[in-house]
Amino acid sequence: MDLDLRKLRYFVAVAEHRHFNRAAEQLYIAQPVLSRQIRSLEQELGCALFLRTTRSVQLTPAGEQLYEDARGILASVDAALRRVHEVDRGVERLVVAFSPGLHVSEAVRAFTATHPGVQIELFHLKWWEQDAPLRDGRADVGYLRHPFDDTGLRTVPVGSEQKVACLPVTHPLARRRALVMADLDGETVLDARERRTSSVEEKFELIAAGQGIAMVPSSVAGSYSRPDLVYLPVTDSASVGTCIAVAKDRRERRVRDFVTVAAQILGEQRPRLAAVD
Repeated sequence: MDLDLRKLRYFVAVAEHRHFNRAAEQLYIAQPVLSRQIRSLEQELGCALFLRTTRSVQLTPAGEQLYEDARGILASVDAALRRVHEVDRGVERLVVAFSPGLHVSEAVRAFTATHPGVQIELFHLKWWEQDAPLRDGRADVGYLRHPFDDTGLRTVPVGSEQKVACLPVTHPLARRRALVMADLDGETVLDARERRTSSVEEKFELIAAGQGIAMVPSSVAGSYSRPDLVYLPVTDSASVGTCIAVAKDRRERRVRDFVTVAAQILGEQRPRLAAVD
């Protein structure tokens, strides 16, 4: 069967709002029309996507799976349409994604100096979706921090950094100069498995409120200084690598040139650029 993108957008709106009326308002359509379209999508797929009651709308397991996949599908379609329109208008644009705490501005300045006709757009990545925007087309190139799924991506290592422990100033360990991993045994560590947060700021707010601690890269600690938090080195923690990444099928000259420039500017040493040729 062919998936109707309009119905898929309607589905995503309802999934995000968990409410048909609010989704209909966002979509500028009548609520009965939206309901009919969702029922039609469910009939085409042969499964229920929502559990509806008089008070709530919840996703079924099938709906959860479709919601997870649909966002990437729609992002890919939107990115493709954007590139088509840019080519038609003669516009060259490069979307550069970067992980929290990493700074790509120096590489952007160096690239812009030799490619003044390329418009640069910056894309701040979420903790949990480092590689997704490179796969679905929302970003052309990324300055990323491991670990992430690099399947289908070309990566050029550019450096590494240590992780530090982020603690509230009221924590018993906060007065120490340094820690080892054993010191953190029994602590509630806020990570994607324990508690996913929508932003760095939310994570740090939870830590300051005494809801747990976190191991964060040193660049993140340097970018988010707060008087109610302390960052302590953990002497036996593993370092994390940083890299420039692009999707394997992205061969445009501007993408290749940016990778070369960024690797030279951001790298601790000149990497082998053949990895992206």
